[in-house]
Amino acid sequence: MTPRRQKQIALLVAGCLFMELLDGTIVTTSAPQIARSLSVAPSVIGLLVTAYMVTLAALVPVSGWVSARFGTRPVFLAAIVVFALSSLGCALSTSLPELVAMRVLQGAGGAMMVPVGRFVVLARAEKADLMRVTAFLIWPALLAPVLAPIAGGAITTYANWHWLFLINVPLAALAFLVAWRLVVAPPQPPPAPLDRVGVALSATGLAGLTAAAGLLSGAHPNWGVAGASAAGAGAVLALAARHLLRSPAPLINLRTLRIPTFGASIAGFLTFGLAVGAAPFLVPLLFQEVFHWSAVKSGAIVLFIFVGNVAIKPATTPIYGRAGFRAVLVIATVGLAATLAAAGFLTAATPLPLIGALLLVSGVARSVGATGYSTIAFTDVPAEQMRDANTVQATVLQLSAGFGVAAGTIALQVGRPLARALGEHADSAPYTVAFLLMALISLAATVGALRLHPSAGNVLRGGRGRAAAVARGAASRP
Repeated sequence: MTPRRQKQIALLVAGCLFMELLDGTIVTTSAPQIARSLSVAPSVIGLLVTAYMVTLAALVPVSGWVSARFGTRPVFLAAIVVFALSSLGCALSTSLPELVAMRVLQGAGGAMMVPVGRFVVLARAEKADLMRVTAFLIWPALLAPVLAPIAGGAITTYANWHWLFLINVPLAALAFLVAWRLVVAPPQPPPAPLDRVGVALSATGLAGLTAAAGLLSGAHPNWGVAGASAAGAGAVLALAARHLLRSPAPLINLRTLRIPTFGASIAGFLTFGLAVGAAPFLVPLLFQEVFHWSAVKSGAIVLFIFVGNVAIKPATTPIYGRAGFRAVLVIATVGLAATLAAAGFLTAATPLPLIGALLLVSGVARSVGATGYSTIAFTDVPAEQMRDANTVQATVLQLSAGFGVAAGTIALQVGRPLARALGEHADSAPYTVAFLLMALISLAATVGALRLHPSAGNVLRGGRGRAAAVARGAASRP
């Protein structure tokens, strides 16, 4: 595959991922309008987010087996069609049950569309090209949480809620035409029989965990129900892990986590991703609830995170090539922790340029760290395990995206009584505690980054990385 074609396919898959992640939460800002249109209470509109996210989480692990069984190209094309038709069905729905059913179908299309598309890109990429293609694949996970509230509010204000879904139809049609021309998947050996026990346990556990996250993400979380759901899901996932590690042909091959760089990347991205997902939730909430800014002003300032994400992208590969993965990941995770901690001490009197600069740096740290974790994951993964590793990473990516807001909500809920216990009664005190807690989570990722071998990922760094590895090898010989 030529570098140009590889880049085009990576951009195609990134666009599909952006549609999928954006649709996860874009309906939140339009809940009152949707509720009035369907004659239901605004609180039940949360079902639209939960149904979509639960379906994604439950079906992403099955994507690897389905693509191996029916072929990568036809599954990818069919998933785009399902996503487009279900989006049209959402727009045409006239009742809440219809809309929830279409959201489930939309989630099923997204669960097959993105992981399969990622495999098309990663399976045929040379190790030296992984950094470049991964930079394209990771940006939607960073931008969607930032842009979803702004996009949802703009569409609802200047059009109506039906366009939240109708906009997907021409985008998906374009994606289908591009995929039809570009995507050519080589034949794969037939997969082992479907691990039905693994499907049942994994889907139930991941769905329950995602449902708990959805309950915790609401304005008034039901802690009892959410806790019971999380505990039950955790027990089922423990059984699933036991089964998957013992099965000769598991649905999700957890043995890939024994590859040091892959296991470290997954653990790091899971913690780093929680902090990344929480920031776009906590920051605008602080601006609107404590600073009493308008939604427009708040959204405009939060866009500096987006600017930082995009501005650093051209430099990401040279930075890792020069300094190495371990050093840069340490700096990125510490940088995110520092900006989150600093955000907790912002006030309405803080100069706007200073707030913008802080969010800009935070966006840079998010982008650099997420790209590094996503790239180094596949450094030492053999070609025959690439599909399994991709399924594991896609599942973790989905979970971190779904749990970021929940983590921010929990941190804020913990912050209120903790701030009172410390004698802090200012309106901003709970946010200070919440931001500091999320900063600690980012520092947990720093600990994992420090445990990486200094030469981790050198094969991806081009000539400089290979030369450094050779030099270290020569120095170690007598």
